[in-house]
Amino acid sequence: MIIGVPRATAHGASTVAATPTTVTALRKLGYDVAVEAGAGERASLLDAQYEAAGASIVTQEQAWSADVVTIVYTPTLSDIERLKPGTTLVAMLAPNQRPDLIEALAARGVPALSLDAVPRISRAQALDTLSTQANIAGYRAVIEAAETYGGMFSGQVTAAGKTDPATVFVIGAGVAGLAAIGAASSLGARVRAFDVRPEAGEQIASMGGDAVVAPQAQQEIAADGYAKPLTQEQQAAAMDVYAAETAKADVVITTALVRGMAPTTITSAMVDAMKPGSVIVDLAASGGGNCEETVPGERIVTANGVDVLGELDLTSKMPRHTSQLLGTNIVNLMQLLTPAKDGAAVLNLEDVVLRGMTVVGPDGVLWPPPPVQVSAAPAAAPAVAAPSAEELAAKAAREAEAKRLKGQRRMVSIGLGAVLFAAALTFAPAAFLGHMTVFALAVVIGYYVISQVSHSLHTPLMAQTNAISGIILVGALLQLGNSSLLVTSLAFVAAAVASINIFGGFLVTYRMIGMFQKGA
Repeated sequence: MIIGVPRATAHGASTVAATPTTVTALRKLGYDVAVEAGAGERASLLDAQYEAAGASIVTQEQAWSADVVTIVYTPTLSDIERLKPGTTLVAMLAPNQRPDLIEALAARGVPALSLDAVPRISRAQALDTLSTQANIAGYRAVIEAAETYGGMFSGQVTAAGKTDPATVFVIGAGVAGLAAIGAASSLGARVRAFDVRPEAGEQIASMGGDAVVAPQAQQEIAADGYAKPLTQEQQAAAMDVYAAETAKADVVITTALVRGMAPTTITSAMVDAMKPGSVIVDLAASGGGNCEETVPGERIVTANGVDVLGELDLTSKMPRHTSQLLGTNIVNLMQLLTPAKDGAAVLNLEDVVLRGMTVVGPDGVLWPPPPVQVSAAPAAAPAVAAPSAEELAAKAAREAEAKRLKGQRRMVSIGLGAVLFAAALTFAPAAFLGHMTVFALAVVIGYYVISQVSHSLHTPLMAQTNAISGIILVGALLQLGNSSLLVTSLAFVAAAVASINIFGGFLVTYRMIGMFQKGA
């Protein structure tokens, strides 16, 4: 079978469905690859590179008449007319938004798989073109914001004075949001981000951002992998966060897009409260925009001097890597369609991934697909009668009494400890007081020194402190023959603990070094 790779016909589209690297992978599956002349030139991929990888350079008509045609944009009705009946189309079909394309494909007798309809299950992640595009768009959004913003992202200290870093606020910590956080953080900006998913905080921190916490706005995930709609209370709490953060931000990047629809996260009033010269990059412009001031496909400047960018296709501004990543998604799909690696595509509708992507089958329209259960819904909790006012009052009284008693016990313990410590200092030898002073100062200084060391350096730091443990071990060994049973016991404990620290530290460091050795 022949896989055709036509040149993009959409205006401004610069990506291509295959690169020389992915052509090699497709040929290993047994396919012949026909690339339209000049298909990759806008991505700096020359026809000679495709030929060197084993592809044939063909005309537009030949590319569209192949057995399988792959494109990475939404085709037009005229594109569909170029397809011969029986050809399998792999493309961004937007089946929920473009039912007319689905009907046209069915009428033409063209089976079609939609790259933007991949089920949200773990096994399908390698085919997820939406995540690929979101990752690139999030990165590019920061580049566009930096170009529009009239200042530097990183703070500077020079002989001429000091400049503060830009404050970037990212709404949504999905694939696009995390990519934006990482890119903005790498440029030196102060990055803050918010997501209604409670687990997003750790993900934001891992990319170098500060998570904005609002427990009252937390959201649950539905069984299909998408977020559940917000309640009115959750929506109000989230809007309060957006209002407070956008007023302080120099750059705002919005990424909230659910099932092709963009909820409003930034109102016109919020935009009016932003500083002149601030920038909003709305990555959800294709769904109408998260910002009320967004005009899809255009850049506008509000009355108070805020730039609002309604970008529709940021991925096309980075065609080289976009083509490579999307081409790899298509290779992974063809691997699923070609289990025998014999160059013959087999549409197995029993496979939940292929069934979810298939919008038109050999016998007609197959959209929408049956629902895919990606997580078990939690069992409903048994109904519990609401406590009465008397029960609530009694509970509050018990909690208050328990808190009071706990405070009393704590004060008594502290007072008793202080008395015992004072008595020990009073009757202890003079040398003990000096040793205790040194110990207390060592604890305080050690705490503040270690707390200022980056977590990533704690393991090598532990290896360096083995010298200190060695001194402890030597001192303990010298005291093992002491006439005092107490001193001998403490010396034994110190020797044992120091030995564990020394040998454990060296073992951990040895394993870390081994991870960076070839063949380890």
